[in-house]
Amino acid sequence: MSSDAAHEAPSADDVLARIHREEHSRLLATLVRRLGDLDLAEDAAQEAMAAALRTWPAQGVPERPLAWLTTAAKNVALDRVRHDQVAARRLAELHLQQGEPVGPPADERALAAGDLPDERLAMLMGCCHPAIAPADRIALMLRFVGPLSTAEVAQALLIPVPTLQARITRAKKRIRTQHIPLTVPADPEERDRRVPLVLTAISLVFTEGYSATGGDAPIRRELTAEAIRLARIMHHLSPGAAEPAGLLALLLLTDARTPARLDADGVPVPLEDQDRSLWDHEQVAEGLALAEEAAGREDAGRFTIQAAIAALHGEAARFATTDWEQIVALYSMLLMHGEDPVVRMNRAIAVGRAREPRDALDLLEELAEEPELARHHPFHVALALVREEVGQREAAVADWERALALAEGTGERRFIQRRLARAREDGGAPDGDR
Repeated sequence: MSSDAAHEAPSADDVLARIHREEHSRLLATLVRRLGDLDLAEDAAQEAMAAALRTWPAQGVPERPLAWLTTAAKNVALDRVRHDQVAARRLAELHLQQGEPVGPPADERALAAGDLPDERLAMLMGCCHPAIAPADRIALMLRFVGPLSTAEVAQALLIPVPTLQARITRAKKRIRTQHIPLTVPADPEERDRRVPLVLTAISLVFTEGYSATGGDAPIRRELTAEAIRLARIMHHLSPGAAEPAGLLALLLLTDARTPARLDADGVPVPLEDQDRSLWDHEQVAEGLALAEEAAGREDAGRFTIQAAIAALHGEAARFATTDWEQIVALYSMLLMHGEDPVVRMNRAIAVGRAREPRDALDLLEELAEEPELARHHPFHVALALVREEVGQREAAVADWERALALAEGTGERRFIQRRLARAREDGGAPDGDR
């Protein structure tokens, strides 16, 4: 082997890190499908990864790493259930020995067409079982299908980590005690009832990937790609439905901006400063067509409205030509589908663009006591920007400082640090800090 080839070959640690980052949820979903037990699947996946860490550096990375891990995890599970007297796990052993998944197969036509290449969509649907509390469903989906860490899920849901942990524990207990199958329902009506929560979970996975709350990478492409893949499947499985089309349109139109979203230092670039020639115009075109398709349907809802907002940004040749009044109207429509402080925040920002910055500031200050926004760093960024526009520079510095204290992602922190330094230079800091 040449030195160049040796240099290019990924190490066992690199392969395992990639699998844990990109494929762990697929491994877990496969095991859940075969075992019918989330706790057992999670433990088996963890032990299989530990076994790979011990053996791969010495023996080499197997040709099909995910298949190796699946087999190793299945063997771990078999060994456990052979020593467990619980009837449900005895049943899991039987299915393991026969090589058959627990529960009915997912939608047969979709499987036959190759539209469900792995079990993650089945697990998403299963996590939306009506016996699981609504607040617990999304937490469970994001944690085990996303795949997001506990801290990332808590940030995505704007809740404290202990609250998130309690929700996951409660949901897992309900699944275990009531033997809830984590599968795609065979009944089309029941499947339709679960679609809205699945779409919400997919959108949150994308949001975490597009604006990562932790780590050095401001954009996590494995998460945005996974969210788009799942959104495409949902759209294909729901022909004629507005919301799956609307979600896919929203994700494509947002993801299309990715090439222009970071500067040379990896710091996020605001929408108004992005070079729109760098946007992925094929994705924009596909997103615009889907948004128009969704908007013409009677069942259009919040994802379709959000897609329409993204479409207005996508259609504008320049930031200055954006139809902000229409965006304000769309945000008002979105609020008719349910109260949401983040939507109110975004509407306030749009009002400032359509009218005067002072109008935006009044609306944002009305939201200052909202608990969700108090710990949401983009809210304080918005306050800081608007206060700078109206000349409240000292108050803007305080908002930048609050945003910096709340932001976790490296890229976001560097963006805020730049703006904070600029605000202080412009005369916003108290005399003692200048």
